[in-house]
Amino acid sequence: MANINSLVVIHVKNDFKYGIKRGLPIAIGYLPVSFTFGLMAVSGGLPVWMAVFISVSNLTSAGQFAGTNLIIHGAGLLEITLTTFIINIRYMLMSLSLSQRIDRKVSLPQRFLIGFGITDETFSVASLEQGSLSFLYLLGLMLSPFLGWSFGTALGALVCAGLPETISSSMGIALYSMFIAIILPPSKKSKPICFILLLTVAVVCILRYIPIFQQISSGFRVIIATFIGAGIGALLFPIKDTKHKEADCK
Repeated sequence: MANINSLVVIHVKNDFKYGIKRGLPIAIGYLPVSFTFGLMAVSGGLPVWMAVFISVSNLTSAGQFAGTNLIIHGAGLLEITLTTFIINIRYMLMSLSLSQRIDRKVSLPQRFLIGFGITDETFSVASLEQGSLSFLYLLGLMLSPFLGWSFGTALGALVCAGLPETISSSMGIALYSMFIAIILPPSKKSKPICFILLLTVAVVCILRYIPIFQQISSGFRVIIATFIGAGIGALLFPIKDTKHKEADCK
């Protein structure tokens, strides 16, 4: 009995350590992005503690950038809520998908905790694992990125707070550089993505510069452009269901 118990303990410890190991590259990758978020938040007028609190309570990357930018520009609660909901709605689908792989012994509070830590990267890594996923593995997988994101935000916020005002106010350009670096590579590789990107930019420009639409706030411009770009993209470039075709061939 003692030998069996020791094997169980070793297995449990290995699950957590393995999760930490798998999440460490994600944490390192989060550092420059969260550093940029810290710079943006503080340069926009938020205190250091608020920037860190946002990252500790939200692990949403693009949703944080959009929501915080709206807060800085004085947007209303409805506008902020709708914008962040639309940007983060993909996490609902990821959570539903991952819930089919989680060990049945995982309790509801533990599932809530896991749901908080789901990001694009942690979901991708967890989906590649074989068999059921234990709570300790997922906890380790999501702990590393959470710490990396929070630490990067704190570092960026403190650096920006210590800089002269003229320099810190110019740090906002880093945000645009980051988004350009994210958007350009997939746009070069995929014509549909490039088309949807240009279409969305065109919609935002129309809503921004045509006088009849200028009363629409920046947050609702993003919402409208997202619906139009995603909707037209889904109609013109539907994803082919290759799995069903392969099954029919067999």
